[in-house]
Amino acid sequence: MLVFRETKNKGRGVFAQQDFAPGDLIETAAVIIIPKQQVKLITKTVLLNYYFGWHGESGAIGLGFSSLFNHSYHPNAVYIKNFAKNVIDIIAHKYIREGQEITINYNGSVDNLSPVWFDVDE
Repeated sequence: MLVFRETKNKGRGVFAQQDFAPGDLIETAAVIIIPKQQVKLITKTVLLNYYFGWHGESGAIGLGFSSLFNHSYHPNAVYIKNFAKNVIDIIAHKYIREGQEITINYNGSVDNLSPVWFDVDE
């Protein structure tokens, strides 16, 4: 179970309401596909911070909590895009305790230290 609430310095975040062990499925979220012709339009809106790159050059808005997880270069979860089913799975990468914020690396893999489009305080 998950809940979102304000964090100290990242705005809203997603927090665990139960413990998760590495490999546990945290969430499976359906996505709304953004055709590649419309992705440039979304980058000029507030949705820029909430969409995922998708198959080819298209994009996707994750439903549920998936678009609300905050970024970390030391995440405790990872996201996996399932193009065939048009869903995103959020999987625990590390042990997550009840009450702990769940974070993902926006670059896709847990160890990718490439810069993101905003300042990171870590």
